[in-house]
Amino acid sequence: MFIFGFLKFFKPISGWFDIQIQQSHLPHEAILAGKLTEMLTGVLFLTPWLRRSLTAKSKDQILLIACFILFTQMGVAIYVHLQPGVPANVLPLGIKPPVIPVLVLLLGLLTAFDVWKQLRAERA
Repeated sequence: MFIFGFLKFFKPISGWFDIQIQQSHLPHEAILAGKLTEMLTGVLFLTPWLRRSLTAKSKDQILLIACFILFTQMGVAIYVHLQPGVPANVLPLGIKPPVIPVLVLLLGLLTAFDVWKQLRAERA
């Protein structure tokens, strides 16, 4: 996620991303917000493995926050893919149906479910 957000600051990906947001009728601020939150999500997913000093509960909480942000991002990505004004050639791999965002959303759900199970097991 970090790399995807980072790459959106450079051509040609930045141009494609700008067109996606503009043609989806989202506010202009969504361009910078999308890039930064993707980078933040990537950092949050990596933090539990990079910071070994965190407690298991803290690691799980950070992962759940990352998953929540990811769900929001993928919801927006699905919306963008479904907008008729967004051309396929500016979408990842040129795929108009929201296949990639749905797959990423499902991976996020699997991660969140596993983390949620671990948190509940710790409480019991």
